[in-house]
Amino acid sequence: MMQLHYRPWTGTSHAAAWSIWPIARVALGLLLRRKLFWFLYVFALLIFLMFFFGSLFFDWAQGMLNDAPVQLGKLKVDPNRAMEFVKTQLRVLSGTRETYATFFGLQGPMTAIVLCLSGAVLVGNDFARGAVPFYLAKPIRRWHYLAGKFVAIGAIISLLTTVPALVLYLQQAFNDWNYLLDPDFFRANLGKGPAGLPLLAGILGCGALLTLVLGLVLLTSAAYAQRTMPIILVWSALFLFPRALSRALVDGLRYDAHWRLLDLWNSLNLLGQAFLGFDHEETTPKPQPSFLAAAIVLGGVCVLCLILLRRRMMRLEVVRSA
Repeated sequence: MMQLHYRPWTGTSHAAAWSIWPIARVALGLLLRRKLFWFLYVFALLIFLMFFFGSLFFDWAQGMLNDAPVQLGKLKVDPNRAMEFVKTQLRVLSGTRETYATFFGLQGPMTAIVLCLSGAVLVGNDFARGAVPFYLAKPIRRWHYLAGKFVAIGAIISLLTTVPALVLYLQQAFNDWNYLLDPDFFRANLGKGPAGLPLLAGILGCGALLTLVLGLVLLTSAAYAQRTMPIILVWSALFLFPRALSRALVDGLRYDAHWRLLDLWNSLNLLGQAFLGFDHEETTPKPQPSFLAAAIVLGGVCVLCLILLRRRMMRLEVVRSA
């Protein structure tokens, strides 16, 4: 009769918190092997490419204008002043705070699409197929599992939002190092708005805000809905329909601006503009609730997600080995 022999563990033992990384790595590996994800990722980067090559076009055009004077009939135009005028009119492509506010605002819906279609692979299938009790049968806690999945989701969100925004920032910095070093770089020709390290901190703040809120919402919705279509329905109920309702109430019926707080996308964009250095009077669209009201709503959503996740994890039956 054949006997089974098990070799003792000879590796280095780590604390339970180290389990967060392998859980995140496995989740990312499952997703990155899907061709659909790469198709969606490339499609989502089209907005980034528009900003990237738009800035390159401005640099090329400015070089061409510096080499040859501009003649409009009998009127001679100073090429430098003409280019500054164009940049003033198209601030969205000039590397100012408007550039990043617009980029995050446009990239948000694309990120939501990718997350909805990826939620089942990252989280939902573990609950649908009973894999979560297998994880928890190991000497780890429930929050280790949730943290690992959140790290995986946060990596996807960062690849779609924060990393492309940092590439745009570095592109501007390579063109002129004063953009990186001088916080008042734009005040001389493009009006208000920080540059340098304050602008970089604002970009990182916007990325962290999207990662925190969208990551917790996806983790919670995928833990309950599990499948792709139910996750899409949940996200539509959270982000799409309240947006249409808030616009109808505030823009159509002229209700108080605080009704915009129904729209989580608007609260994300509003708080993101605060990180980028916008005053409340400069935020768009108008009218808007206060920054504090948007922060309270988003904080409440995060707390609610944590409560629901705790209840979902506590309902799982886990058998641990002795």
